[in-house]
Amino acid sequence: MDLSSTVDSLMDGLTADLVRLASIPSIAFPGHPRSEVVRAHDLLVELLRDAGVGHVESLDLPDTAPVIYAEVPPPDPGAPTVLLYGHYDVQPPGDESLWLSPPFEPTPVEGGLRARGIADDKSNVIAHLGVLRAYGGRPPTGLKIVLEGQEEYGSAFDDHPPTDPERFACDAMVIADMGNLRPGTPTFTTGLRGVAEVVVEVRTLAEARHSGGFGGAAPDALLALVRALAGLHDEHGDVAVAGLRRDEWGGVSYTEQEFRELAGVADGMPLIGSGGLGERLWSGPAITVIGLDAPAVDGAASAVVPYARAKLNLRVHPRQDPRQATDALVRHLREHRSYGIELTVTPIDAGPGFEAAVEGPAYRAARIALREGWGSEPQFAASGGSIPLVNGLAKAAPRAEVLLFGAQDSMCNLHAPNERVLFSELRGAVIAEAAFLREYATAFRAAAGPR
Repeated sequence: MDLSSTVDSLMDGLTADLVRLASIPSIAFPGHPRSEVVRAHDLLVELLRDAGVGHVESLDLPDTAPVIYAEVPPPDPGAPTVLLYGHYDVQPPGDESLWLSPPFEPTPVEGGLRARGIADDKSNVIAHLGVLRAYGGRPPTGLKIVLEGQEEYGSAFDDHPPTDPERFACDAMVIADMGNLRPGTPTFTTGLRGVAEVVVEVRTLAEARHSGGFGGAAPDALLALVRALAGLHDEHGDVAVAGLRRDEWGGVSYTEQEFRELAGVADGMPLIGSGGLGERLWSGPAITVIGLDAPAVDGAASAVVPYARAKLNLRVHPRQDPRQATDALVRHLREHRSYGIELTVTPIDAGPGFEAAVEGPAYRAARIALREGWGSEPQFAASGGSIPLVNGLAKAAPRAEVLLFGAQDSMCNLHAPNERVLFSELRGAVIAEAAFLREYATAFRAAAGPR
């Protein structure tokens, strides 16, 4: 099969279905209509059946949008089974005045389309459908297709796969909730940082007191908190908490100019931290103050602040236990008392990172496949974000190789205004995934030997 020609003949239909899917505001956050999530679910069930999938069902878990589960049996007993994952829910659009077109009206842009969720993750869901169509519903491997409906908000599904390991058993899995570091550069995401959150509180006075009469001696809760937060980083902006793992990053990374543009860093504004960007973003820790409770500037009284609170987001090395890392952060904050003032430090939640083993037969097959999809040698990158479900799936199928690649790219504005996907990335992802199934099936049979 000439996969390139086959996929090219499918692109118009895939694009039309992507427009249909991206037109549905399938936001699974509280306050948004569940009916739209169900509408996206029903469209995908229809598209899967039209693509030749005979077994399609929905998994209904508590307080969770329905998870689509579909199976295509292996063509013969010697063929492997591959699990394909994606999600059909999307982030809220945010401030719609920042969008150049309505977020749920897919709009042409140069080389692609703009809409909320069109890259994250509806393009990857459509890529799975493209693979099914390329093989006429009869791929060279068995397939288990898992399309989640509440990934962005979080759900009970993250922890579900290990409770039903037979359903999720497979030889390899393609987690299509990622994409290339830059358009046209085939990229495996091989690491995901772990994540934890901590709340820090300071209470020093029964109530506010006049700063003229008491300031200078009365302990200022906000001042104590700010000083404690400042001690989390050194003079370079590197995390100064002992016990948090940081390694050199050996894969590909952004150039500084690319990162500045992606992050929207103002001209002349320095980046914080030292070492390579890969270390700072992927193989080292990051601590971000994501919330602060303190008197607002407008209307502030001339008073010593009696109470202040902050919420911290901690990202940790893919192989570090996030609870161990949380303990290190809690210990640091409790030991470094500003002016001798005790802090109340409360861990809220923690999720593990993930690091893929990349030397197995599935990765060898996938290197060939990504080269076929994009025409150049694949690179290895990581993500500072977390996908908790990856660990759940890996526990359910501990011997399966886990591959993360797809139709997104890091410049697609996911979770931001004016999200877009490029047709070239969608095309490359369909070719690469279809080629992976072909190459992996061949290698799997060869490894098994004659029967």
